[in-house]
Amino acid sequence: MGALAGLLKKKGYTVTGSDAGAYPPMSDELITLGIPLFEGYSASNLNHNPDLVVVGNVCRNDHVEAVAAREKGIPCASFPQTLRQLFLPHQIPYVVAGTHGKTTTTALLAYLLETCGQSPSVLVGGITKDFGAGYKLGTGDYFVIEGDEYDSAYFEKVPKFLSYEPQGAVLTSVEHDHIDIYPSKESYFQAFSSFAELVFPGPLAVYTGDEGCREILETSAINAQVVTYGVANDPFVFEPAWLATPRNDNRFSLMVEGINRGLFDTSLIGRHNLRNTLAALILAHVGAKIPLEELREALPGFGGIARRQQIVGTPNNITLYDDFAHHPTAVRVTLDALRYRHGKSRIIAAFEPRSATACRKLHQEQYTTSFFNADLALLAPVGRNLPDSEILDTAVLATELNQKGVPARATSTIEELRNIVIEEAQPGDVVVLFSNGSFGGLHQKLLNDLLPTKNV
Repeated sequence: MGALAGLLKKKGYTVTGSDAGAYPPMSDELITLGIPLFEGYSASNLNHNPDLVVVGNVCRNDHVEAVAAREKGIPCASFPQTLRQLFLPHQIPYVVAGTHGKTTTTALLAYLLETCGQSPSVLVGGITKDFGAGYKLGTGDYFVIEGDEYDSAYFEKVPKFLSYEPQGAVLTSVEHDHIDIYPSKESYFQAFSSFAELVFPGPLAVYTGDEGCREILETSAINAQVVTYGVANDPFVFEPAWLATPRNDNRFSLMVEGINRGLFDTSLIGRHNLRNTLAALILAHVGAKIPLEELREALPGFGGIARRQQIVGTPNNITLYDDFAHHPTAVRVTLDALRYRHGKSRIIAAFEPRSATACRKLHQEQYTTSFFNADLALLAPVGRNLPDSEILDTAVLATELNQKGVPARATSTIEELRNIVIEEAQPGDVVVLFSNGSFGGLHQKLLNDLLPTKNV
């Protein structure tokens, strides 16, 4: 929503907004843009009688501002409706979808198109370091969108990405998520099947090392040009058309349709990010027709995304990371990548279960395999009020991790977790904070706490 607000502002609209608890980096971006933000919700926030109210998917039918908009007769639209009607008729939508890797892949694709002279418009669910924002209003042919499968609005209970009419797309992975609106695996997979069937003419880049992606390919009536991709030694059923083999020093060799296209350098780490890189290259090369030589030259300059393996500081030679990962697979692959980067350094992983998926026990067992590359796992309290029958049991998870050889502690407050990090972290260690929220401001607090003066 913040990125959409930025796009609307750049297009010349006057924009205001409401939120119950905005936090950085988006709150800082809104201030920079000069977009007034009402803290909290109230009918009075609409006293200036806007021409349109864009209703977020957190708002129910009885939301105070939704009710006020209806009573005032102010037109309302969902996020994707607004994007489709005001922006997409003028550009070619390239949509990146999947359970994991959407934000990085979207940002990388947008960066490659921009660097190679295409001037795309961009909408991504994070702050890109290359654009300094989660959006960009471009003048070229393409609009690169992070395709969210979450629903659109209380009056539009369909996945956002079904509104974007994709002419090219990526499918990174399909693994049951967002169980608050997709109670079954079947309902979740159906959303992605519907999305894949919309893509035309393509390319549709699909990671075929993922079982869910293969199921979508096998069960959907896809009309797009499908281009498969993956990394050597992934669990393939058949070898993909684009295959990357990791080398040392963030380099990889690329085979395309059995032809060796040479070595590429990348700024990203981890096998999961190598898959994301392949997906972006496919859309840029096969879709936008950018020569591979130009893409090879541009690729190492990608700056990345805020809150994705982002180093927020190195107090007392302790490397402090912020990462948005909350699904068990995302936590696991991020720790895999950090282990690869930091070798034998001690890694302390602090995890805040806050998203609708992370708070629930659906993935209780999966989380027991997510922290194998951590030397200490610290579990914050669950960030939502849920029935005991549904909620993730962090105490049980800590016990199971300890039984599997991963030292772990469940904490009753974020403050308790903070104190443990202060006690445990030593120079040379790595501390990574996993949360899709603000983690109670823990990042900034630890930057100060971990300075050498903490023991004075």
